[in-house]
Amino acid sequence: MSNPRITLEQWRALQAVVESGGYAQAAEALHKSQSTLTYAVQKIERLLGVKIFEIRGRKAVLTDAGDVLYRRAKSLLEDAATLERGAADMAKEWQPEIRIAVEILYPTWLLLECLSEFAKERPETRIEVFETVLTGTEEMLGQGEVDLAIGSQAGGTAGATLMPVRGIAVAHPKHPLHQLGRPLTERDLKRHGRIFVRDTGTQSQREVQGVELRWTVSNKATSIRAVSMGLGFAWLPEDWIGDELRAGTLKPLPLRSGAERRGDLYLAIADPDFPSRDVARLAEIIRARTAERCRGHAKPKERRR
Repeated sequence: MSNPRITLEQWRALQAVVESGGYAQAAEALHKSQSTLTYAVQKIERLLGVKIFEIRGRKAVLTDAGDVLYRRAKSLLEDAATLERGAADMAKEWQPEIRIAVEILYPTWLLLECLSEFAKERPETRIEVFETVLTGTEEMLGQGEVDLAIGSQAGGTAGATLMPVRGIAVAHPKHPLHQLGRPLTERDLKRHGRIFVRDTGTQSQREVQGVELRWTVSNKATSIRAVSMGLGFAWLPEDWIGDELRAGTLKPLPLRSGAERRGDLYLAIADPDFPSRDVARLAEIIRARTAERCRGHAKPKERRR
């Protein structure tokens, strides 16, 4: 492979000229002379044999080729900056704070055990946990607001598979659906209210098709309480409702089909190529403890209160 003929500084000059609106403005932004930037852009044109700008009226605008080069140059410069930041983070011993977005489907008791184990090694590291729902997880990860995330495929989270989740349709034993005395159909469900937990994504426009009767709440404890009071039915993860099932305040619905809903949770790191030392360590703990849980080891009851 031949060595690149255009330097990062020359690509940066092109980016600055485009984004600043001209050579004079770019020169001021980069604290360089206008002639230096003009020479850099002209050298790109000469070495690559393309015309980057053309004059339209009194204004210089990008040609089609120039637009492609600008967008590619911007991506190249962003990658270079990411590479440098990642290398710098790897050189650090530890960072003072870790932010993690966790889909509420992930067992709370298990998350706290993971954080407790990490805290024994790094008690001075601050931990900030964001409890998210569906697209809220991927949104925080994509916007760089968290260092790592546990989310579902339904919410758009992509990463290494962490654990399966199983939700079951439940209602209070005295709910009208339990009084029908037969296997239930989708038509039966549509006649009764369903409880949802709100998607935390700010851009989400998710609508539940075919569900006219519904309540939407903001946290899992409220959803469980509402269903336990007979205010509706819901599909709830088994990890949430063990106490209620044992106490008899919730009972699985006898659906003809679809009584269970299965999926997977994923662990994703904001910068998987250059994870900082502590983020990598916390991710390692989460993977190990979750794998242990999935092998069927005894676990404490889910605590919400």
